[in-house]
Amino acid sequence: MKILAIETSCDDTGIAILDAKKRGKKSHCLHMMANVIQSQPIHTNYGGVFPMMAKREHGKNIVPVFEKALRDAELFTPSASGHSPFAEREGLKLKSKILKILERENNLGEVFLEHIVKIKKPKIDAIAVTVGPGLEPALWVGISFAKALSLAWDLPLLPVNHMEGHILSILMTDEGKIPEIQFPALSLLVSGGHTELVLIKDFGKYKIIGQTRDDAAGEAFDKVARMLALPYPGGPEISKLANAQRRNIVTGSLAQAGETSREIFQQKNIRADGNNMQSGELKISLPRPMIHSGDFDFSFSGLKTAVLYLIRDLEKEHSDILKNVRMSQAIACEVEDSIVEVLTHKTIKAIEKHKIQTLIVGGGVSANTHLQKTLREKVKKTNPDTTVYFPTKKLSTDNGLMIAIAGYFNALKKPIKKSRSLSSLKANGNLGF
Repeated sequence: MKILAIETSCDDTGIAILDAKKRGKKSHCLHMMANVIQSQPIHTNYGGVFPMMAKREHGKNIVPVFEKALRDAELFTPSASGHSPFAEREGLKLKSKILKILERENNLGEVFLEHIVKIKKPKIDAIAVTVGPGLEPALWVGISFAKALSLAWDLPLLPVNHMEGHILSILMTDEGKIPEIQFPALSLLVSGGHTELVLIKDFGKYKIIGQTRDDAAGEAFDKVARMLALPYPGGPEISKLANAQRRNIVTGSLAQAGETSREIFQQKNIRADGNNMQSGELKISLPRPMIHSGDFDFSFSGLKTAVLYLIRDLEKEHSDILKNVRMSQAIACEVEDSIVEVLTHKTIKAIEKHKIQTLIVGGGVSANTHLQKTLREKVKKTNPDTTVYFPTKKLSTDNGLMIAIAGYFNALKKPIKKSRSLSSLKANGNLGF
């Protein structure tokens, strides 16, 4: 089964082509034919993703990304003499339907008819597309494009839950060997929009047992990065500073901190809403929100507020505090430690309560090296029989390949029907399991 997948849930336009085969009851062969991702650097200027701007950029990117994916998969073949395949069936009526589907996507309809209809239909069995959760304006671009392509090529559509895609992304490894998942499994999904623990009894059988009550972990990283005047996305930038701080501590170079840092810490202890900075050293203590709440829920808005108050109080003494590299490193390190400690603690408790055999970590924050190291070490120490899987770095962020994998497993459960109503496919920004 060859599946073409489309992902536009946030600010990455992803299109992939997967060749999947079932071997036996539980064995599968997954071959990536193409996986093209186009990011939207324009959001860097604003420190976050603007939904309508993301929608516009998806509209610009989706056709070039689509054509590149076909070329990478060696499935791009122009129709004879540029002849439209619509001439042989329905013709103008079909074009009218496609323009109607794409009428809200700026000029995507015209671009579609100019480019896509001149490509010979490749050997594709189905189109998988993300229908949620995510930014609805962005989701609609991918869904509308998938509907138009479904009509043009007479192919069935497979609606996919974006978060299920993150769970299944670990099935595609650099070594090409599909890991054998033992159930019950648990997935920690951490990204800019989501932080949740999902109990998995089998693929397709999911139950959320814990989630954030406010900000997601990735969102907290981004907001703290903005306070520290770091570029978007903030997670990688926070991690760089945090890693530098840990190297400083290991090598003892903190003793060589600049005068500004020494002056600040020698003056007095600074306290603000549970935050404290110990005099004479670069030591910052931030809260670990809900770490002992007794459930598996998360909350990171309070951490963000604590950092805001901390910086505010520091700036009363030194207006240029954020220009001090060591200070930014110390704050970033404590923020990362706080988030990782909470994520790890809750995950371990869930593993123990539900007797988890496999832990799957997915989402953009899963690429955080400190989280990977801490979780692996903690699981090995407390639950050595539990296997831990992280996706490859490229598949930790939003991509079409994970949507293709989820589409494939969904297709195995239900026979693919070409009669699936196009009108039933809708964007759902808050889609759950």
